[in-house]
Amino acid sequence: MIKFLLIEDDVILSDTIKEIVMELGEVTQVYTGNEGLYEAESGVYDLIVLDLMLPEMNGYQVLAKLRKQGNQTPVLILTAKDGLEDKIEGFQKGADDYLTKPFYREELVMRIKALLKRSLGLFDEHTLTYRTITCQLTSKEVVYEGEILPIQGREFDLLVYFLQNQGMILTKEQIFDRIWGFDSETTVTVVEVYMSHLRKHLRPTGFEKDFRTLRNVGYMLKGEEG
Repeated sequence: MIKFLLIEDDVILSDTIKEIVMELGEVTQVYTGNEGLYEAESGVYDLIVLDLMLPEMNGYQVLAKLRKQGNQTPVLILTAKDGLEDKIEGFQKGADDYLTKPFYREELVMRIKALLKRSLGLFDEHTLTYRTITCQLTSKEVVYEGEILPIQGREFDLLVYFLQNQGMILTKEQIFDRIWGFDSETTVTVVEVYMSHLRKHLRPTGFEKDFRTLRNVGYMLKGEEG
């Protein structure tokens, strides 16, 4: 499941944007700059939609602080500020795209898809592959040598997350926040349980050995190049 963070102080507009973006994934809404910065720092998101004129801390400040921390989550600025100097400042602070209000629904969707295609490789064929495994993102099926593997629900989301981050160490906390959400009523130990299930279901492929356990840290999926 693709996760979006929407930072917009106009509640009615925020709900409208959420309705548009929900066709692509799950949306978390916050309404101030401070809330937005905290949520972006503590959650794991695939894309942030950011207004500039926010209470407490403006969008430029939020973006600058995130980039200074090394947070490279794609950011789409969505604002009424349409001056050239505003756009230049947005890109200088680290924005990946800039769209002014009012906007067309279709253009917002296409801008978001373009950013996700660039960052995650999505929306080209709606698939992710690893060696001879294919994840069908639309039907949520994992196919190996023509057979559908019994990988569903959270297990499927877990596999997709690893495929999107091959060769990268993912801590248990990162995985938990990404798949279950940091406000989930369960605990981080659920990650170990689902990793065990995922490895079991990947056993017929032999690729379960490509998952490396880093003691007291997390896991890593080897890149296809090894």
